[in-house]
Amino acid sequence: MGHVFAVYAQSFSSDDPLSGLVVGERPDPEVPDGWTTITVRAASLNHHDLFSLRGIGLKQEQLPMILGTDAAGLDEDGNEVVVHGVISSPGWAGDETFDPQRSLLSERHQGAMAERVAVPRRNVVPKPASLSFAEAACLPTAWLTAYRMLFTRGQLRPGETVLVQGAGGGVATAAIVLARAAGLRVLVTSRDEGKRAKALEIGAHEAFESGARLPVKADAVIETVGKATWSHSVRSLRPGGRIITSGTTSGPDLDDAELTRTFFLQLSVIGSTMGTREELAALVTMLDATGVRPLIDRELPMDQARDGFAAMVDGEVFGKIVFVR
Repeated sequence: MGHVFAVYAQSFSSDDPLSGLVVGERPDPEVPDGWTTITVRAASLNHHDLFSLRGIGLKQEQLPMILGTDAAGLDEDGNEVVVHGVISSPGWAGDETFDPQRSLLSERHQGAMAERVAVPRRNVVPKPASLSFAEAACLPTAWLTAYRMLFTRGQLRPGETVLVQGAGGGVATAAIVLARAAGLRVLVTSRDEGKRAKALEIGAHEAFESGARLPVKADAVIETVGKATWSHSVRSLRPGGRIITSGTTSGPDLDDAELTRTFFLQLSVIGSTMGTREELAALVTMLDATGVRPLIDRELPMDQARDGFAAMVDGEVFGKIVFVR
């Protein structure tokens, strides 16, 4: 059996996640019936990969596990493709994000940060020539999550106002760019002055300090921060407004869930996670049609993956970190 170059989790550590990260070789991926092998040209880094190194969502007996949920590369016929990282049950029909047995690449099946990755045939979406491999590799998690939050779950329409909490993160950055491209009025917050300035550069109309009182009430809030911003999100909405939440990077434990304000103002709290293959195809088409592109913080050769993981741990990131081969 052959071997592939890969970035993988050898062990877990909640305090020092990088201690279990190995850049080396793993056996070739197994390819079950109905699956295919993609030659990876680019794979992007997500918080999910750090969670895996901390032992969140993975069990000891699954190690070693190749990391990475996102890839772009070449299929077995040499076509340029993007990989959809949500793996649904073999017989599942309909929206795969509702499949209780679904997983992501790098959870039950070896991940995308490798020379080759095996995926179900139905998880392959054509990549337009206008997108580079590095740009396409940003899409299947962060950008797809933002797309579903804005347009499927949030049902935002051109002309509405959206607040994006915590400019800088992969999903937040994607939400700013996609919302602007779709004709929304985009407000953002960040504690960091540099990140506020960058958010304005990539399409936000106005940027504010975290927690600042906004000059207008938003129709919706894109909420990926959690505890640190939740009260502000609720207070920033018009009556009948909605919060779309897909993550809690500052933790899920709320000091105040703001339930009184939620019922009195008739607010909606809407959960969203990942996205479907059809949504990924629509997102790819949207980028091809509008010319907007994923924001890449840095591209690194895959053998320098440790530097990318270290940057994410330090929070010194605006946009996506991509490993290229």
